[in-house]
Amino acid sequence: MSKQVTRFICQKCGYEALKWSGQCEGCNDWNTLVETMLAKKTVSGLGKSKKSGGVAPVKLSQVKSRDVSRVTTGIGELDRVLGGGMVPGSVVLLAGEPGIGKSTLLTQLSLTFSGPSTDSSPQRSGLKGVPSRTDLNKTVIYVCGEESPEQIKLRIERLDHTPGVSLSFLAETDVDEVIASVAGMGKKPGLVIVDSVQTMNTEDLTGMAGSVGQVRECSHRLLKMAKELNISVILVGHVTKQGSIAGPKVLEHLVDTVLYLEGDKKHVFRILRANKNRFGSVDEVGVFLMSDKGLMEVSNPSDLFLEERQSKVPGSVVTAVMEGTRPVLVEVQALVNPSQLAVPRRIGNGINPQRLQLLTAVLSKRCRLPLGNMDVYVNVAGGLKLNEPAADLGVCMAIASSFKNKPVDQKLAVFGEVGLLGEVRRVSFGEKRQKEALKLGYSRILSPEKVKTVVEAVRELTK
Repeated sequence: MSKQVTRFICQKCGYEALKWSGQCEGCNDWNTLVETMLAKKTVSGLGKSKKSGGVAPVKLSQVKSRDVSRVTTGIGELDRVLGGGMVPGSVVLLAGEPGIGKSTLLTQLSLTFSGPSTDSSPQRSGLKGVPSRTDLNKTVIYVCGEESPEQIKLRIERLDHTPGVSLSFLAETDVDEVIASVAGMGKKPGLVIVDSVQTMNTEDLTGMAGSVGQVRECSHRLLKMAKELNISVILVGHVTKQGSIAGPKVLEHLVDTVLYLEGDKKHVFRILRANKNRFGSVDEVGVFLMSDKGLMEVSNPSDLFLEERQSKVPGSVVTAVMEGTRPVLVEVQALVNPSQLAVPRRIGNGINPQRLQLLTAVLSKRCRLPLGNMDVYVNVAGGLKLNEPAADLGVCMAIASSFKNKPVDQKLAVFGEVGLLGEVRRVSFGEKRQKEALKLGYSRILSPEKVKTVVEAVRELTK
């Protein structure tokens, strides 16, 4: 037997309270507690279990190991981020801003996964050790909570893809009905896509779909289904204005992999990152190009990021950064202009604004550049966000080039971390960065091995 108990759950942080209050004790936000009915199992006596004898612990010597083969998705960039493909029984959370391309990516995934395999080699995705999908279960169930099957079919026709015979749609928002439908199939599907988890609900809880309690409970039940039936599940999650996944933070802890699809909607590039991956590295990224035919894989992002670079223009510098284990060359643009304000502006697009202020101060102090009355604007072309310190030297060179009004050599590529003392520090994967620059025709490389201080780097503008 079970009885209903009442709890007040914060819709922002998931904090549970026994009584209502205006302010949440967990996150200190106001008016976020919502009354929720929970089913509480009655337990009689200490250590009593509904199973006779309880569950006995298993010794390590009794645990049987098994080889888990990854299943390729048919999208090489997605396989790269996942670590080589989908692991059966894993749960992946795909998050991103509205309109960034989450549904488009998953629609393409459902088509390539359920469609006929065009390559029987063990390296379909370009990654070693990835088995072929020729003899694997390729049935896909697309749970469409936000769109109707007719709307998804229109997207498929727009993408000009041929629907796979093993692709089925399930227009349902009750998570219990979804689990029952999947479990009742004679042949278990190889992949279940839920778009989105915020639309799922269960009648066991009060509250609207998308509330903290509903999202947490529905995700937990889908996770249990994936583990018990050994089915790969992909959940779509919305992102708040603050850039975090809508719902409780515990949602990210429940799943095996958390993927973020990033990019400026005004640009055509999309970056897929892994913030958490129990079955692979979180260093890999996937690069896509948004087109009228959907998301296209970009095997060599450097060519696309630099194809519109203008020649002999002050303030433009090419820097080599690492996106995962892959070197990428991007253009850093800077504009230095006399300020009309009491406090000059320091605006950065694609880099950390605090990092920009730090580098501007280093240039003013160490290189004697009078930037105290200048507005400094820095932009990373293509909408890419630079998070590593190897781009410091490129930013400094771009600012100095714009201030001195001297263009940088078109065959020059730079990278290196800049310290507060003006020194240029070494960065990881320096050899890979140089090889990528040389491959694209940049014969002059300005690296920590060539210059030791930012002053020496700025002097290169006069050569």
